Amino acid sequence: MTGTPATTAVLLIGYQNDYLSEGGALNEVIEENVQESGMLDRTLSLIDALKESDIPVINTPILFSSDYSELKEPQGLMQTIKEVGAFQRGKWGGETIPQLLEYGDRITHMPGKTWFNSFQGTNLKEFLDEKNIKTLVVAGVVTSLCIDSTARAAADLGYETIILSDCTGSRTMAEQDFYCSSIFTLYAKTITTDELLEQLTLSVPA
Repeated sequence: MTGTPATTAVLLIGYQNDYLSEGGALNEVIEENVQESGMLDRTLSLIDALKESDIPVINTPILFSSDYSELKEPQGLMQTIKEVGAFQRGKWGGETIPQLLEYGDRITHMPGKTWFNSFQGTNLKEFLDEKNIKTLVVAGVVTSLCIDSTARAAADLGYETIILSDCTGSRTMAEQDFYCSSIFTLYAKTITTDELLEQLTLSVPA
């Protein structure tokens, strides 16, 4: 990692009830991996460690209108999202998980995301550039889709891109391991939360 705390930001993707809360429309798709890896607990530990710092923490939820008019001829996961009625604006499933809401305005919530890439439809790049961010740390779900798409975009835009292997979740452990070991390393750095905090000279609160 070449950036400093003053030029680093953390991006959270997919921390919504439909993915991470029991009863969420797509919770069963990633629940086993999230539970086995401890991904959510690690993310909350990371935010705890950053609470007293000036490092921006940004949440980019994916949200749709009730008729999914944002999706034109959707395929794959987007078609599934529409079919099961996931991530609707104003509905419980689309809401950010309560564990993140407890941090109040320590987390910047940035709406507008309607696709895999968190830069698309949001003011993310403008926000990062205004803060003079050079290093973007990515966490969330799903590893093979929103994480991969957003991290690639970040790298294309010239940010030093770091993906947290223990703060990202996928459909299976095999998929998670494959992306962390064989895909992300092609264009980003893949490290653990502890390694990140050590480089930022921070520590997880006891």
